[in-house]
Amino acid sequence: MNVQQLFLLSVFLYVAGALGSLAMNRVGKAANYVSAISTFTAAIAGLISTVIVLVRETPIVTELSGFVPFARFTIEMDHLSAFMILVISLLAAATAIFTLTYDDQYVGKNAGIFGFLNNSYILSMVLAVASSNAFYFLVFWEIMTLASYFLVVVKQDEEAIHSGFVYFAVAHAAATAIIISFVVLFLYTGSFSFTDFRSVEISQATKNLVFLLSFIGFGTKAGIVPFHIWLPRTYSSAPSTVSALMSTKVAIYGLIRVGVDFLGASVWWWGLTVLTIGAISAFLGILYASGENDLNRQLAYSSTENVGIILMGIGVGMIGVASGQPVLGVLGILAGLYHLLNHAVFKGLLFLGTGSIIYRIGTKNMEEMGGLAKQMPWTGFAFLTGALAISAIPPLNGFVSEWFLYQSLFMAGKSDILTFKVLSPLFAVMLALTGALAAMCFVKAYGVTFVGPFRSDRAREAREVPVPMIAGMVILVAGCIVLGLGVPMIAPYIGIVASALLGTNPVWVSDDMMVFPGSNSQAMLSPPLMFLLLIGLVMFSLFIVWIQGGMKAGRRIDSVPWACGYAYSSRMAATANAFVQPLRILFHPIYLLRNVLIGLGNKIASYSKQAVDYIDRLELIWENNIYGLLARGMFHLGKRVQVIQVGNVQVYCMYIIITLVVLLITTVR
Repeated sequence: MNVQQLFLLSVFLYVAGALGSLAMNRVGKAANYVSAISTFTAAIAGLISTVIVLVRETPIVTELSGFVPFARFTIEMDHLSAFMILVISLLAAATAIFTLTYDDQYVGKNAGIFGFLNNSYILSMVLAVASSNAFYFLVFWEIMTLASYFLVVVKQDEEAIHSGFVYFAVAHAAATAIIISFVVLFLYTGSFSFTDFRSVEISQATKNLVFLLSFIGFGTKAGIVPFHIWLPRTYSSAPSTVSALMSTKVAIYGLIRVGVDFLGASVWWWGLTVLTIGAISAFLGILYASGENDLNRQLAYSSTENVGIILMGIGVGMIGVASGQPVLGVLGILAGLYHLLNHAVFKGLLFLGTGSIIYRIGTKNMEEMGGLAKQMPWTGFAFLTGALAISAIPPLNGFVSEWFLYQSLFMAGKSDILTFKVLSPLFAVMLALTGALAAMCFVKAYGVTFVGPFRSDRAREAREVPVPMIAGMVILVAGCIVLGLGVPMIAPYIGIVASALLGTNPVWVSDDMMVFPGSNSQAMLSPPLMFLLLIGLVMFSLFIVWIQGGMKAGRRIDSVPWACGYAYSSRMAATANAFVQPLRILFHPIYLLRNVLIGLGNKIASYSKQAVDYIDRLELIWENNIYGLLARGMFHLGKRVQVIQVGNVQVYCMYIIITLVVLLITTVR
């Protein structure tokens, strides 16, 4: 079976899984199995096909008959498409195993429809990145949006419906910008083919317009600041497996395809814009994440941070292309793509870990957890691995991609352009500060959730999740380790993706167990050696203990902690709010903590001056100052246009006829 057949088999299995689970909707449990098994086998077929393309460096092109005369349905799996399908397939395989038991909660609640939507969502992502025609890209992009919207509102509660509406509105606003950018290219080429888009000759002003439209559209879908409003709502309401799949960040693919592949990153300020917005998104994203007590919302804001880090790499790469530095261009794109892959793995792992917690105790609030490492050791280990990886702790995968990004920033600082000489160190400092906040954020997430006393009866009664859910997490745990330790073998292939995208010769980034940024005279890193040194340090410590007489078992004493004479309560332990209190004080204009009087507390403690509770609700700066302004503008525009709404059918028919005549005149001309 060749690569084309493997890929088409993958597509067929996704379709079969979607239709099969829909047909078995009334059976429930069987629908879950059909959906999960078909998704897993389809993902494996997709993985194999993409690995073959990346290893053999032989892109595939398959033309199929389209359903419209002006657009040929062409599947082109080049290096970039193959890389993205690999990311999607890897996460789809892990979530498929996880859903074997996780989706039991939907039995009797249209489980077949959930399986249909889940397979449709994954398939639409795969076909969107594999399409070589703008029309079909937009078709699959819309299917992806609709499928994910229905997956978000699957719970049918008020929060989910509201979150789904916000997501639907923002996603279609973003799609509008993307459509306009493609239409502009179509007007100059007369074709929707990506091949024609690459060879289009247009003015620099038109290129600037297309780039800005695509950056706003794809950036909004990716969740950059200030267009991230939908992210915390959607991720908090969606099932954990859906949130994990959203971590693939297909929107980044769209931005790279348009800005780098079609337009060639022709001017340096494009890259600087992407780099700046990325740095701001990374810093503010992790700052917001640190202040959240809702695990899903925390991970959502963290996604904004990681999208920012990815964009920083892409921005540096675009600067390298525009300034005639191919090594810098390849290194920046490599850093961005490697972090995209890493983010999908460790963020998917963290979402599955959060889903396991919610599956057992039914809450996302960290203040109602605590001590779960005792009750759910496998989940605790998986979550800890993801937390270490996302905090860029060596030798896990998050450290490797951020190391490449640091090296690309240092290389940009050596540029002859004064702007880059000045700004590159500042961006490196912002990245370092972001990394420190990320470590603090996930120390809080793991510490409050998994260690310390039980903070609720539900946490005390929790137990480990079923084996399929553990297996799904273990796959991603292995991914975090392999992508970190195996970087000398993996980075060259991602470098080939970047080189093929930029049309340059491959850049030398590894040798044996070492990796380096284009030249081993600048900096070198060896995660395998780091791992061996860590193991050696542990073994040496154990050896010292052994020669001194061995480890003597101490006498275990179980007692209640002393609480200054008061009866001990789990509420006396450090809370999630208290952990980030210094951040709230330091960045109070962003957090703007509010003091709220508690009426019940005043009644109970009437002898005290005042009972005050500090809540950690983040100030809705973006909603009030940006989206609120847009909403009010649309409302006033709607009121003005409302005059044409007269309630007369004949008048409405006249509107339709006038519109049709105008369209015909425009088309004929």
